[in-house]
This record gives sequence, C-alpha cells and structure tokens, in this order.
Amino acid sequence: MSTRRRELGSVLAGLAAVLAVLAVATGCSGNPSTPPSDSPTASPTSAADPTATAVPPRPKNLACRQLSFDDALAPTDSAKIVKCSKPHTGQTYAVGQLRTTWAGHLVAVDSQRVQQQVARTCPRKLAEFLGTTDDELRLTMLRAVWFTPSVDESDAGANWFRCDVVAVAGSTELATIRGSLEDRLGTEEGRTTFGMCGTAAPDDPSFTRVLCREPHSWRAIDVVEIDGKRYPGEAKARAAGQEPCEEAGNRVAEDPLDYQWGYEWPTKEQWNAGQTYGRCWAPQ
Repeated sequence: MSTRRRELGSVLAGLAAVLAVLAVATGCSGNPSTPPSDSPTASPTSAADPTATAVPPRPKNLACRQLSFDDALAPTDSAKIVKCSKPHTGQTYAVGQLRTTWAGHLVAVDSQRVQQQVARTCPRKLAEFLGTTDDELRLTMLRAVWFTPSVDESDAGANWFRCDVVAVAGSTELATIRGSLEDRLGTEEGRTTFGMCGTAAPDDPSFTRVLCREPHSWRAIDVVEIDGKRYPGEAKARAAGQEPCEEAGNRVAEDPLDYQWGYEWPTKEQWNAGQTYGRCWAPQ
C-alpha cells in the first residue's frame, strides 16, 4: 500500500491574531502606538466635583462574570458577578497585588512597567488553574485576560490586579461557559469542550478555528517549540515543524501507512506578540 502524507502548512491568520491579542496585549491602556509612560499619572481635579473616586473592593477569586468581547480587551472591568452555575463568559482564577513603586519612585497603574508585571503573571498561572500544562493549554481556545484598577481608582488606593480566563469562540465573540473551569482541562470532557479544532484543513480557504465542542473535521494535536529569541524567518519556522508534525499525525492515525497531517507556523508579527511555537493538526 502506498503511503500518502500531505503537508497542510499555513501561516496563522484571522482568529489567531485575536488570540495573540488576548494572550499578550490585553491590559494595556492609552494610545496603542505610544507606550504608556512610567511616570505617575496626574488625575484631573475639579472644584465642581467634590466627591472622591470610590475604591472598588478587591476582586473575589473564582468569581464568574458575563464579559463581552470588548470587555475582555479592555484594561479595566466592572462586569457584574454571576453564579458560576449560570451561563457566563469569564472566571477569575488569580488576584494579586500590584507593584507600583520601583527604586523608591511611584509609577502609574497604566504605566508600561506595571502593566507588564500583570501581563507576565496572569498567563503563567493559567495552566495550573486549569489542571494542565502550557503546551496542552496552547491546543485549546482558552486564554488569559487581565484587569487593573483605573487611574482614578488606583489614586484612591486600589492596588490589585485580576486574572480571568475566557474561551474565544470567534473573531469578535467569547464562548459561553457553564460551571467552574478549575482543573477542567484535567478531564477528557474539558479537553473536548475547549480544545482547538478546525472546520477544514488548516490550508483550506474555508478553514475556521472553532471550539472542539462545535462541528469540526480537524484538530490541533501537538505544539512545536521553535528555538531562538528572534523570529527565524518563515522558511526556518516552517521547517521546524515538518518532522514533529508528521510524527504526531502518525501517532493519531488509524492507518500508519495512510494518513494526513498539518502544520501551522507563526508569522513574525505573532512571534513578536509571544507566539514562539507552531501547531500540528490532524483530521478527526
């Protein structure tokens, strides 16, 4: 019997760019083309406004919320808490204390230095909360988003950050979640529900990335780490996944002599946003 192995490599686009935004850029405020200053931000005052900004309470860990897609991309959030047994779109999995002083100087809550603290901390904590590994998490549609107090709230004394997990369902949509997500990816049900799947082969023009609980024909099955601190170029990024993805496709194939596999490698833009790995795909 002849062996049929088809490479279905393609660069990530569309929704993948949204995932990179959710994974890396959420929490930044101000003009995206102008990094926030590390200098303290002066809050405007007015004699006509005698009331001070109320200090919001420290967020409750494990609380569930009904976030919109725009809410998830915003640096601050005041979405109403709902019972986790009810439909919701986000759950808090970590609450921490902001470090707003460096070398004895106060820095603003919306400064690049403070926001980067949260951007590093929240993604690092997500896999453990979900009961899985970083690589397994990359094969799902679950992502970390994070929030801090507003500048006025920070000036009034709020000094916390909040990490939430959301499930991306489309280019402008979050998926509905039921129940707590704590340790959810440690179960087969959780991996099936929130896994990353496709409506077609990854190089097919009709390919759409979907949750594996939705109708699909392909599934992301493995992660390929790409060495180096700088983007190696498309040719090397593509070459890095050939052998690993062929082997991954073989492992899940019903017939080891007749199978298909696919590989996605990151673009330079996605690499700079933090995605320094590719994904292997196989029919399902």
